[in-house]
Amino acid sequence: MIDRTKKLPARFYVNAAGRRPVRDWILDLPAADRHTIGKDIQKVEFGWPIGRPHCAPLGKGLWEVRSVFDESNRIARVIFCIGDDHMILLHGFIKKTRKTPQSDIDLAEKRMKEVM
Repeated sequence: MIDRTKKLPARFYVNAAGRRPVRDWILDLPAADRHTIGKDIQKVEFGWPIGRPHCAPLGKGLWEVRSVFDESNRIARVIFCIGDDHMILLHGFIKKTRKTPQSDIDLAEKRMKEVM
């Protein structure tokens, strides 16, 4: 029997102005990219704890959902933390270098401090 319950449901970080920057970023992507990221987030929601290649720890309580867009070889990351038995989607970006830029990690840390 397949377990169809989310082990770690996702929710979007909401800033002081009521905006959801990760949701807005995802909605600005092409439909195929949105679908890929959504499926990868869903793999984490239903499969937690899950490791590479779908998810990886960044340290300091941050994790990343790892997405690769087949048709373009582009890579996307959604950085999240875990709070109140949810994955809180803090920051999303298209990765342009091998290493995750420190500025992206810093932004996610800042947002995590707001929600924790």
